[in-house]
Amino acid sequence: MKKLFVTAIILSTIIAGCGNSDSEEQSPQSRFGGFRGFGGDRATSVETKPVSVGPIAEQVRSYGNVKAQDVVVITPQVSNRITRIYVDLGDTVRQGQLLAKIYDATFRDQLNQAKAQLEQSEIAVQRDSAQFERQQLLLERDLISQSEYDIALATYRNSLAQYQSARASLTQAEENFNNTEVRSPVRGVITARNFEVGDLATTGQAIFEIANTTGYETRIYLPVQDWRAVKIGQEVFMRVSNEEGVSAKGVVSRKSPQLDATTGLGEVVITLSDVGPSIYPGVLVENLITISSKQNTMKVPRSALVETVETVVNPESNTIELDRSYSVFVSVGDSVAERRRLELGIEQGDQIEVLSGLRPRDQIIITGQQGLEDGSKISVASGTAFQSPEQQTVTGDDAPPSGGRPNGEMFRNLTPEQREKLRDMSQEERRAFFQKLREQNADSTAKN
Repeated sequence: MKKLFVTAIILSTIIAGCGNSDSEEQSPQSRFGGFRGFGGDRATSVETKPVSVGPIAEQVRSYGNVKAQDVVVITPQVSNRITRIYVDLGDTVRQGQLLAKIYDATFRDQLNQAKAQLEQSEIAVQRDSAQFERQQLLLERDLISQSEYDIALATYRNSLAQYQSARASLTQAEENFNNTEVRSPVRGVITARNFEVGDLATTGQAIFEIANTTGYETRIYLPVQDWRAVKIGQEVFMRVSNEEGVSAKGVVSRKSPQLDATTGLGEVVITLSDVGPSIYPGVLVENLITISSKQNTMKVPRSALVETVETVVNPESNTIELDRSYSVFVSVGDSVAERRRLELGIEQGDQIEVLSGLRPRDQIIITGQQGLEDGSKISVASGTAFQSPEQQTVTGDDAPPSGGRPNGEMFRNLTPEQREKLRDMSQEERRAFFQKLREQNADSTAKN
């Protein structure tokens, strides 16, 4: 046992002596068999993009239905069966045009009866008027008593009142008879038809709805923050959901002075000024109201931001608050990632304005930045490095000739300026570009 113990001590001393001979020069990674990637020296593949400089606008986005500025509801003034309908949905009608006919036999009889009553009243007025004049002359000569005169006066006045009543009845009968013809009070388009021939038209129930074609508008309802920011006269761009471009333009024409007590939303009315072919009453449009805009400002995509959330205890209110800050990583020499804390401004879609923290020529990291730290080593790669093997497969016209290099390798050897130009090229332009590179490589190989 003593011999074995002494031998173990000697072996451990020899091993320690060999290990300490250059321990100060070797890194910990070299002592563990040279696994440098395990210690953090491996570069992270990232994709970069230059900081964009251009216009940006703060916008309020909401949805609303387009409708005519004036919608007239046509309701019958008399009740009876509908005998004819002259228009249908989508028809354009002029002011005063006949829309429908209501059965008028009853109203014609009432009109004739009112005319007859008026004639009788006229005859009675003429008779009683003459009698009253004779009684008045007799009274002046003291040939009749005062009571006889008073009776003649009352009779005349009664006849005159009946005449006035007969005239009013005739006016009403004429109005009812004329209302058996339903006519349009405005010029517009029929947007609704609620009755058919043979239906009973009753007062208070709409037969037609006519949209005045003088203009369109849309009403949107905004939360208090957006409602407060919207001002009358601001420009509005509208887009139908199935279209890519702008479908119509308008301006904020009216704004409710108060919020709805139930929903907490404020109403804003937008009047359309430039209407495209896809705009018609009832269509749903997306409204973009420009609150403010800036020119020549730096902006970055939201996906490039790295959010940092810190918990802050407020001793005065004894509450816990969250402090959020945003930063991006910038490529320095295509080898080191530098963290830049940003001061952000307005945002439009995926683009956010940068007030401070960046310079116009900085290359920001847009892919692979989530696992980085300030000073991390990086390897700037093209977009193909982040594609799946199937996406990187070169086929068709992009396939390299025999002995050539694939386009993926060519792309990685391009300068940053050539990469940026390549992203804006079409498929045909890219093929021509890579074909030119192949020819240049073939010429250089032949010369060597």
